[in-house]
Amino acid sequence: MSKRGGFPGGAMPGNMSNLMKQAQRMQRQMEENQKELETKEFTADAGGKAVSVTVTGKREVKSVILSPEVVDPDDIEMLQDLIVAAMNEALKKVDDANNEAMSRMTGGLSF
Repeated sequence: MSKRGGFPGGAMPGNMSNLMKQAQRMQRQMEENQKELETKEFTADAGGKAVSVTVTGKREVKSVILSPEVVDPDDIEMLQDLIVAAMNEALKKVDDANNEAMSRMTGGLSF
């Protein structure tokens, strides 16, 4: 008699074994996709390209470029808002690329 919850002889049925192999393959693909994503850069602009922000797939800020005309000492708040908007858009691009890679890998399945 098998132990509680186990399979006779300790062997997994064929379907379970195939499922485990598929899960391992999917895990390897996820790791490869993550490494690939981390090497990419994502740039977003705000204020008609007055502010441009580039982030890596690791979600690290690589650069912030400001047009001279957007630097107004009397309106710092507008500059701050443009930087935030560009950052959020750049980070959204990272998320979108990650979601797209996951969707391709899972065939559109949602969990």
